[in-house]
Amino acid sequence: MDVQKKLDIINEVGEEITTVEELKVLLDSGQELVAYDGFEPSGRIHLPQGLLRAININKMIEAGVKFKMLVADWHGWANHKMGGDLGKIKLVGEYFIEVWKASGLDTSKVEFVWASDLVKEDGYWDLVMKIAVKTNLARVLRTTQIMGRGESDTLTASQVLYPLMQTADIFMLGANITQLGMDQRKVNMLAREVAEELGYTKPIVVSHHMLLGLSSPSETGNEESATDRAIRLKMSKSKPDSAIFMTDSREDIERKIKKAWAPEKITTENPILEYCKYVIFAKEDSMKLERPEKFGGDVEYVSYADLEKTYANGSLFPLDLKNTVIEYLNGYLEPVRTYFEENDDARKLKEEVESFEVTR
Repeated sequence: MDVQKKLDIINEVGEEITTVEELKVLLDSGQELVAYDGFEPSGRIHLPQGLLRAININKMIEAGVKFKMLVADWHGWANHKMGGDLGKIKLVGEYFIEVWKASGLDTSKVEFVWASDLVKEDGYWDLVMKIAVKTNLARVLRTTQIMGRGESDTLTASQVLYPLMQTADIFMLGANITQLGMDQRKVNMLAREVAEELGYTKPIVVSHHMLLGLSSPSETGNEESATDRAIRLKMSKSKPDSAIFMTDSREDIERKIKKAWAPEKITTENPILEYCKYVIFAKEDSMKLERPEKFGGDVEYVSYADLEKTYANGSLFPLDLKNTVIEYLNGYLEPVRTYFEENDDARKLKEEVESFEVTR
């Protein structure tokens, strides 16, 4: 695959790339491409964490990238997830991996690294200390959105340590690309700021889009940007109907999508259109919509731009679009549900994880 084709694929993943010029140089260099992402095991897994993550990682693999996924169990511990019970956090991490297997992620080409192993490697805590010495507290506090916190929150010392650990992870894993959501951008930029002074190459930051929750923007504050609103929503586990979870039933999907905020002719910050753009068109060459002849008949959209234009001019109604999205999402999640129904070990793991109390 030539360099331009690789660049085109990575551009499909990245809503923002820092920087495109550096990425081109890296692709031209012939160096091994190593991308890192990390996930904090924190309860049930929703569609952006599951299906959308699988889509993005598979694209990076197609572009010739070796992908390392950090199971951030110690980070979840530091962030008080699952009541600070590391054993439960580890089980949730195992559950996430099983979900990705069922979602079509090419796990044969993904290296899963557990933070609880990484922190035992020689030099890890020396590196954390070096990063801490180079970084003032105010800069660290500006990164707290990476763990679902705000600068005004009362943080424990472990939560202040979290961004320093995440920065160290990037260097310890030998990543020259970080591929995480826009909510992780600030800590990735911190890694770029300290890299050269510590003897490392600046990682290229490929930040993917944060899929909006299904609720109305008025529920999170109209003064926020779309990205900040998505970060705050993060398909909130505390508001189950704002998220599609990876093992939701068809009835769950239908209820949530039909309740979702999707005003007629409004295309900005419309979560149903976001599902079309970032999930359906990421998996399909076209999107087929079925409806009675009296309401316009069946139609096939060959691009998201065509769909959005039709929705904006009012010739595609919200309910018709929602009904179509329900069918596509149910089709994508059916194999996941089946996997957890038919695989005894996976089913028991899911039941155990779902019995845990989720803590913020």
